[in-house]
Amino acid sequence: MNRAGHLNQLNYFRKKNLRIALLIIVLLVITYGASIFSEYNHIAGFKTIPLAAVWMVQHMFFSASTLEHLPKVLKVLWETIILSVIATTTASVFACLFAMLGSKATQVHPVLAVIARMIASVFRNIPIVAWALVLVISFGQNVVTGYLALFFATFGFLVRAFIETIDESSKDTVEALTATGATYFQIVSKAVIPESLPQMLSWMLFMIETNIRSSTLIGILTGSGIGYLFDMYYKRMDYEMITLITLSIVITVIVIELISNALRREML
Repeated sequence: MNRAGHLNQLNYFRKKNLRIALLIIVLLVITYGASIFSEYNHIAGFKTIPLAAVWMVQHMFFSASTLEHLPKVLKVLWETIILSVIATTTASVFACLFAMLGSKATQVHPVLAVIARMIASVFRNIPIVAWALVLVISFGQNVVTGYLALFFATFGFLVRAFIETIDESSKDTVEALTATGATYFQIVSKAVIPESLPQMLSWMLFMIETNIRSSTLIGILTGSGIGYLFDMYYKRMDYEMITLITLSIVITVIVIELISNALRREML
């Protein structure tokens, strides 16, 4: 390498290191400013970690008598899993229809495509907690409220994911079938759905995992499922039952995630 090339390389790494240093400084300044604004003391926060660990060791173990409630916990947890699966699968059907309208490859009309994307954007940008709080006011605390909160949040996310999937995997095939004179429904049934289905199913499995985790919080707000059970024992300060419920949720989510990952590897 000549001298000019060597100098250019040095300048490149100097500029890169400078950018990294500036980024670190900016993050530190933001962190410090946020701590002043929120009156949060980082040192005091770190000092409480050992105390919290000691408290967890003292209170977060369950006895044999608590373990007798495991069938009840698993029953409610199973109901939560079923609710998450139903919410995801039904939302996927509607998301697929809106994705067909919103995708550039399969849109029926540009105006309908814009409307479909706008609806999906609204649903996607409202947090699932906000959905739960709004729906509780309308429908009260019940399973239907939890289902609708999961449905709306899932619908918004999957429309965006399905549109991107259709645009990426089906563009060339759609153009080829269009050139041969194929009808819209022939293009959708013979090209779009077969090519996009594996990736769509992968997104569905991902959302089932996400909804099972989210359903705990939704259950606390809507008074249903495993979240309600957790909230009930939390208010009683029954820490042994809280530990049992938490471990059950964690193990269930890990098992479902492993199954989902295996299925996604097979499909993709």
